[in-house]
Amino acid sequence: MTRHPRLRRLIGLSSRFLTIGAISTLIEIVAFNILLYGMHVDGVWSKIFASLIALVNAYFGNREWTFKNRGKHGRMLEVILFLIVNGVCTLLGAGIVGLGLWLFPDAGPLLVNVINLVSIGIVVVVRFLLYHYVVFRGVRPSRVAESD
Repeated sequence: MTRHPRLRRLIGLSSRFLTIGAISTLIEIVAFNILLYGMHVDGVWSKIFASLIALVNAYFGNREWTFKNRGKHGRMLEVILFLIVNGVCTLLGAGIVGLGLWLFPDAGPLLVNVINLVSIGIVVVVRFLLYHYVVFRGVRPSRVAESD
C-alpha cells in the first residue's frame, strides 16, 4: 500500500514538471527559430541561447509550483545547483544538435527542428532526474516548525 501514494505523488510531480517543461519548450523552440532563421545565428549558439532564455521560466515554474514543498538547502545553493544542472543539460542539448547538424549538413528546417526536438526529449528525462534528486531534493521544513 505504501507504493500507491508514492506513485500518485510521483505522477503529480511529473505532470507539473512536464507542464512547466512544455511551456519552456515552446519558449525554447520559438527562440531557437528566431535566432537561427530570423537572426542567422549559428545552430549550436541558437540552441544554447534559446535554452538559456527558456531556463528562466523553468526555474520559477519548477521552484514555485512543481517542487514548491521540496529543497532542504538554501535558495543560493539551490540556484547554483539549478544553474549547474541546466548548464550540463544545455551542453548535452547543444551537443545533440551539433551532432545532428554534423551528420546531416544539408538539413532543411524540418529536419533541424526534428533534431532539436529529439535533443529536448533526451534532456527532459535527464533534467527531471537531476531536479528531483539533486536540485530540489528533500522536504522543506514547514514555517510552523521554523517559528517554534
